[in-house]
Amino acid sequence: MARDPDDEALRWEGDDDPTLAPGWKTVGKPVPLNGADAEPEAQADAQAEAATAAESEAGPDAAAQPGSAELVLLGVLGGVYLLYAIGWLITASGTAPALADPVAQFMYGLGRWFAVAAPALWFGAVLWLAAERRRARLLWLIAGAVVLVPVPFLLRG
Repeated sequence: MARDPDDEALRWEGDDDPTLAPGWKTVGKPVPLNGADAEPEAQADAQAEAATAAESEAGPDAAAQPGSAELVLLGVLGGVYLLYAIGWLITASGTAPALADPVAQFMYGLGRWFAVAAPALWFGAVLWLAAERRRARLLWLIAGAVVLVPVPFLLRG
């Protein structure tokens, strides 16, 4: 039977080659193909060993991987925090008010540069501290997006 040319576009030559499947390894005792030859207890033991090995290979990180929607939301919030940092940088680069006290002048400048670093620090801290709790991580990131708005940049004429 001749192959359809459209089907050939969906395959690579050598897809069925067993050497192209890295990472597969034999786990447990081999089970005979004919079920009548093996004892039922031996089959149950082999299946239990295979299930245990599959769970241990997947590990606890397999369930903790974020979904597509969460990754998109994290990317959008990361972009918002980057824009906030740029807004605070533009504000901090502007002229400072003339203060008579040198300590007040220093503290004002220090506060402006901390405002530039605040969005990046907040984003990093929330991702690091709330890595296991997805809902809490997203809520803290949204709260930070509300709190860290560069108001002086927005009110600038």
